Amino acid sequence: MNLAEENNVILEDTKHTEQKFNDRLFLSDSGELPLEARRVLVQLLMGPSIDARRHSKLWSTLIQIEAVIRSRLAELFLDLVIDRDIQVAFTRQADTGDLAVPRLLRRVQLTFIDSVLLLYLRQRLMQAEAQGERAVVSTEEIMEYLSLYERLTNTDRAGFIKRIEAAIEKIKKNNVLQKLHSANDRFEISPALKLLFSADIITTLTGLYQQKLAASEG
Repeated sequence: MNLAEENNVILEDTKHTEQKFNDRLFLSDSGELPLEARRVLVQLLMGPSIDARRHSKLWSTLIQIEAVIRSRLAELFLDLVIDRDIQVAFTRQADTGDLAVPRLLRRVQLTFIDSVLLLYLRQRLMQAEAQGERAVVSTEEIMEYLSLYERLTNTDRAGFIKRIEAAIEKIKKNNVLQKLHSANDRFEISPALKLLFSADIITTLTGLYQQKLAASEG
């Protein structure tokens, strides 16, 4: 390689270094992904999902670079779950078998009322989807349904209402319920809820709670 060729190589390396410097999103940035790809990763890790209706730009980016996102999540022992029919994506802990790995995703502890509420919301979601409608529910409807289980909670009326309110707040915090701007006490149920529980788990829990309810009435 002559001097001119060496100078050209040095010049190209310098340009490449300058380009990487200019592409940095912040001073200490050593990442390689563009801004929107990073936004997708952050939303997936924050959870509970990316919903095309609520996150249209993130959804579009995810579909375009799905392989890249899957690879980055796999490095954290996470799987990417995408349902293109309902346009929802979320992450779950990868099944690593006997390999001991740290868990990044935290587990949410559910109370009895939390579980009953989620089953009810999932039922409403499935009914709405079957009719081609948005799944919307009111606080009054939730209270009315859960009142069936009041006798199973070993608490007074005021305490039971507090438990319901706490359950609703927990579900809202995890974005399963999203408040409608047009109404203070009405919420839309996230389509992601349909994917969070397997059919077997739904059947088992539903049967168990129905048995408890029947026993309390007997």
